Amino acid sequence: MDLKQLIAQRSPILLDGAMGTQLAAAGLAMGGQICLSHPEAVVAVHKAYVDAGSEVLITNTLTMNRIFIETHAIGVDVKEVNLAGALLARSAARDGRYVLGDISSTGQMLEPYGEYSEQQFRDTFQEQAEHLLAGGVDGFMIETVMDLREALCALRACREVSSLPVLVTMSFQTCHNGGRTLMGNSAKEVTGALADAGASAIGANCGSLDPSETAQILGLMRECVDVPLIAQPNAGKPRLVNRQTSFDMSPEAFADGMAQCLAAGANLVGGCCGTTPEHIRRVSESIADKKKMGQQPE
Repeated sequence: MDLKQLIAQRSPILLDGAMGTQLAAAGLAMGGQICLSHPEAVVAVHKAYVDAGSEVLITNTLTMNRIFIETHAIGVDVKEVNLAGALLARSAARDGRYVLGDISSTGQMLEPYGEYSEQQFRDTFQEQAEHLLAGGVDGFMIETVMDLREALCALRACREVSSLPVLVTMSFQTCHNGGRTLMGNSAKEVTGALADAGASAIGANCGSLDPSETAQILGLMRECVDVPLIAQPNAGKPRLVNRQTSFDMSPEAFADGMAQCLAAGANLVGGCCGTTPEHIRRVSESIADKKKMGQQPE
């Protein structure tokens, strides 16, 4: 079964959790460049999520597009780092697991707020997608994007490269007032536009919401369209502790929140910042327990 067929079944699909905060916990920098400097560390995180029950791994290539790499002086080659990220995830995806090529923001703004055109964004996303595709991904995950226009650029670029599934999650700052991203895009606006552009699944990740608030966003999305929905919240709201961002939601509390996301209509669930293999393991156990009792996860 390919990933497109799996998503179409609408049964719960367990994604993985955070990569960056796991690398930071190991004393490494958070970023795709670690695929080249410390590949063994990246593979170890991927394998830990597989052991925890993840059915889909997401490559450690979040911002490894040309614009981000060059404007942030990352000092890696676009092709090399994306190909490495895809191959590392693929090496850990045993027993029929799937791999999504991770694509996110350029870190820049589109005209008229910034100096980049939509075509420039599409070109840089298309380049990244081509390299991830060459590394053997089963689809693409566009995530942690706060501007709908940028998300659409990435989605259309992936569609130009391949017919593989393209999943898109936006980051929301609030679940009030219709749910809003930092750029003011509402949950309804986001959902309709991404569905019309051909997204295989749509949802919310990261941002400033906890799992229960993410469930509210998904409820708003489910009112708009009948497409597979994705929930990848952080391990609670970020807190500043000793000048460092901290996420302290327990695996048990996180699993409870993810049950709310499933009840709100989520089909694919996973975690973002602060989540660990133990958070994902607890969600996996929760889903399995409900299946044993003949219940739909909720």
